[in-house]
Amino acid sequence: MDGSGRLGRFEEIVLLALVRLGENAYGVTIRREIAERTGRDISFGSVYTSLERLARKGYVSPRMGEPTPERGGRAKRYFKIEAPGLHALNQSREIVARLEGLVHAQ
Repeated sequence: MDGSGRLGRFEEIVLLALVRLGENAYGVTIRREIAERTGRDISFGSVYTSLERLARKGYVSPRMGEPTPERGGRAKRYFKIEAPGLHALNQSREIVARLEGLVHAQ
């Protein structure tokens, strides 16, 4: 676990999507949430790459759901934000808020 890494902008967006989605956060819903909130069409690959990176940092954890007939017997992989991820997200948001304050002061 490497929780010392800083968040990239897209990682921050993925974590915010996990917070909004709660227990229903898996690839399709995460991608849909980001697309609806940002107006950007993103690939599943970029979502899963970020999720894997966040998992290596200890910021999110995956869990497997039950296999479903609708998915041809395959299970969904759900993701949950962990305490270090919330901490990193809050730190990132604080930094952005401080920088925005500098812009408004000019």
